[in-house]
Amino acid sequence: MAKQQRRARSRPAPPKAKKSSARSRSLHPSARLPMPQPPPRPAVSPSAPVLRTTYIEAVALYERGLHALQGHDYAGARDVFRSVLSRYPEEKELHERVRLYLNICERQGAPRQSPAPRNVEERLYAATLALNAGEYDQALLHIQSVIDDDADNDHAHYMRAVALTVRGDVSDALPSLVRAIELNPENRALARQDPDLEPLRHNEGFRQALDAASGASRQDKRRPSRGRFTR
Repeated sequence: MAKQQRRARSRPAPPKAKKSSARSRSLHPSARLPMPQPPPRPAVSPSAPVLRTTYIEAVALYERGLHALQGHDYAGARDVFRSVLSRYPEEKELHERVRLYLNICERQGAPRQSPAPRNVEERLYAATLALNAGEYDQALLHIQSVIDDDADNDHAHYMRAVALTVRGDVSDALPSLVRAIELNPENRALARQDPDLEPLRHNEGFRQALDAASGASRQDKRRPSRGRFTR
């Protein structure tokens, strides 16, 4: 019995089965795929200029002015360009372009003056425009210049009567109306229906001018009626 026990002990133990594990199936570190890396940053040349913060702000404001200029907002663009010059005085290189567009804005935004009327017809037309705009003093200046050059222009005298009436100078308007009727009796019928002469209708001199048959002795100076100017 003791010999059997010794033999059993002397037998070599059977080899243990190797257990498959996740660790044994794992790849060798040298066989693993590399992890994705961020792209390398471009090298910055030490000689490259560094943009100033003020330059970036000035350019942004400058581009706002260009946008307003392209939209024909000349006043708005002008204010923006002026802000670039005043707020960023150190940006000298940008100022040259800003002043170029600023001049364009100022030229486009300036009120355009009409050329001065040259002949009688142009001055009478300018007087009509001034009357329609309520600029009675300007209208009277044009009318007076016509009368100075052509004292027998019945249309100018009639317009003077209208301009003085609507301005409130009724007493000064009546002689001009009488003169206009003397030069061209057809102005009598025109005055009867003219609403601008309404303040004169209660004036005795106005009624006499309309009822009188004056002007017969001036038939040689009578001119064809030019019609009522547009008001």
